[in-house]
Amino acid sequence: MMQSREIRMKTTTLLFLPFSLLIAVGSFAGRAAAAEAGKPSQSISPAGSQASVKGPAAYFTGQVRVDPLFPAHDAAPYSGGQVTFEPGARSAWHIHPTGQHLLVTAGVGRTQEWGGPIVEIKAGDVIWCPPGVKHWHGAAPTTAMTHIAITGTVNGKNVEWLEKVTDEQYNGKQGHTHE
Repeated sequence: MMQSREIRMKTTTLLFLPFSLLIAVGSFAGRAAAAEAGKPSQSISPAGSQASVKGPAAYFTGQVRVDPLFPAHDAAPYSGGQVTFEPGARSAWHIHPTGQHLLVTAGVGRTQEWGGPIVEIKAGDVIWCPPGVKHWHGAAPTTAMTHIAITGTVNGKNVEWLEKVTDEQYNGKQGHTHE
């Protein structure tokens, strides 16, 4: 009996030892790889580290400020920006090859799909603009609006700008014909 117990203990020890070594080596390798990389896995863009830009007159009507938040890259092919529209300001008609999410963070605005009604949007609303759908968005006539835009990129392109929204279109006084 004593001999049987010793054999079991030796067998258990022999089986456990390689497993323990495997865990230790794996743990060491993980720490070594992290230390070797020597850099954090996250990146932080400090507030104010990217300059605000005026919305180009070719693509916007009125006073618009664009604050870049993050660029697209291989692991995440979408970009983000915060856009502030002063009262009455708006984008031109445009389409996105992969669509766009808008998260309204302040104020009251408007958006419209080609051929559809003007829709009022407010802080807290989330808008999905599907791929290839012609649309515009901007502030209400008497209230500014800020949104965060998250836009996918295909072959380095995230938007196709079209004609400007006329005052009549912005005010809902002109019908549309589908192109």
